[in-house]
Amino acid sequence: MAEEKNKEAVEEENKVEEADKAEKVNSDNVEKNERTGLENLKVLENIDVKLTVEVGGAEIKLRELLRINEGSVIELERLAGDPLDILANGTIIAKGEVVMIGERFGIRFTEVVDPKERVQNL
Repeated sequence: MAEEKNKEAVEEENKVEEADKAEKVNSDNVEKNERTGLENLKVLENIDVKLTVEVGGAEIKLRELLRINEGSVIELERLAGDPLDILANGTIIAKGEVVMIGERFGIRFTEVVDPKERVQNL
């Protein structure tokens, strides 16, 4: 009986050791994949992306669209003062507010999507 308990204890210890080894291998693979992902990202860093700022949107009937002329006003879904969406190639990456830079408009980033999430969404 004592031998049987001893054998079970040894088997249990072996299972724990195997699980620890598997966890270490998995951890090493995750770290390697993260490094590879960062290296791949470095290759892509010089690619141009189109950055756009979305003020808002509206859904209108085609007949309303056909009646638009100079001076027409369409109410947007976004409230005045709400942060604007900043998109890279059509994917939201941040929110911001309009600023003036001399004679031009600029955008101040007020909220930025987590970098990992940004890359996954691109």
